[in-house]
Amino acid sequence: MPEFGYSLQDYEPEKMAIASGRDLRISWKKAVEVCRFIKGRKLDEAKKLLEGVLKREVMIPFTTFNRKRAHHGSINKHPSGGYPIRVVKEVLKILRNVESNAENKGLDVERLVIVHAAAHKGPVVRKYIPRAFGRATPFFQQLVHIEVAVKEV
Repeated sequence: MPEFGYSLQDYEPEKMAIASGRDLRISWKKAVEVCRFIKGRKLDEAKKLLEGVLKREVMIPFTTFNRKRAHHGSINKHPSGGYPIRVVKEVLKILRNVESNAENKGLDVERLVIVHAAAHKGPVVRKYIPRAFGRATPFFQQLVHIEVAVKEV
């Protein structure tokens, strides 16, 4: 494994494949909700659902970070949710990467289940915007690490 490590505890190299995206410029809170949404699903089903989010057909339920977020009544099973497009695009790249890693290991792609999907805070990009009268406003951006592990079931 790479030197940055994974938060996955019980890794079985002969049955599992892993992939990660590092220093992504996306929202950490939305990444947590997307990872929670895909965890436990089959890989093909998760990819299909995330492509539905890109078409705005499927809504990602926001369970933890849902304050001041619109509620959608009885249209969906989960009343609070959204369509985090930038996060979904990055997670789809990681899912394609983990699928090719599993194919390279010789695992059956149709039997893969996502057993681990996590988003972690990365370093902060610190920038400052100059303002009038010699002042400056901080313009910080939190980077995100996403890791995904699949297992052949």
